[in-house]
Amino acid sequence: MGHFLKLGQRLRGWVGRWQTAADRTPPSQRLWLARIGRGLWRTAQVFVISSVALVLVLRWIPPPASSFIVQGWLSALWAGERAAFGYDWTPMTAISPQAGLAVVAAEDQRFPDHFGFDFVEIQQALDDQDEGKPLRGASTLSQQVAKNLFLWPGRSVVRKGLEVWFTVLLELLWPKRRILEVYLNIAEFGEYTFGVEAASQRFFHKPAARLTASEAARLAAVLPSPQRYRVDRPSAYVLKRQRWIEQQMRQLGGVAYLDPL
Repeated sequence: MGHFLKLGQRLRGWVGRWQTAADRTPPSQRLWLARIGRGLWRTAQVFVISSVALVLVLRWIPPPASSFIVQGWLSALWAGERAAFGYDWTPMTAISPQAGLAVVAAEDQRFPDHFGFDFVEIQQALDDQDEGKPLRGASTLSQQVAKNLFLWPGRSVVRKGLEVWFTVLLELLWPKRRILEVYLNIAEFGEYTFGVEAASQRFFHKPAARLTASEAARLAAVLPSPQRYRVDRPSAYVLKRQRWIEQQMRQLGGVAYLDPL
């Protein structure tokens, strides 16, 4: 009880000092600060309403592109490259169930159960860092959809904050199946190759509906760094990761693992 009393006294002290400082502020400055406050509040309201509306609309409408696709296209245009971007929206019903299982097994095995954030993986990543290991990512599929669809690369506080916001919106407004469907359509599997349909056509010369478990695992194996690893010319690391993903797919119980979505 004593701790709460002390905390209350501190809060009252802070409020008192803030009120005193506000009273000493000239009227012209108080008016200016009030206008800034109202402007920030209105901006926040517009952002919240527009972002909720955007996420809600994209629950049913296929995204014409993702933020990462647009940024890649603009970078290629700026560099004077005439790159042919592969992006062919494909509904979940036309994608092999093995593809969904492969990306879940590779990237986010607790996807059916968490609410956008895998705190078990986050804690494990922090523990590894404390032991001197390199900091590794612990992003879920939901976070990756939020980032790739709406945001930009980077680790700034602002970008991470927006990622959290959009991840929460996705989990609130979309079913898990829709999140996985969008992820499969906007994930980058190679240079200028976005989505499992474009990747399947480019690397295996067939539609995504006919991907085998092995082929789906090969695609998922390059997801950590599609600019560095190749599906068509897999390194020893990619082949090893492919075998691991196939093993995880079997241990999860096969495509039935995603039936609850």
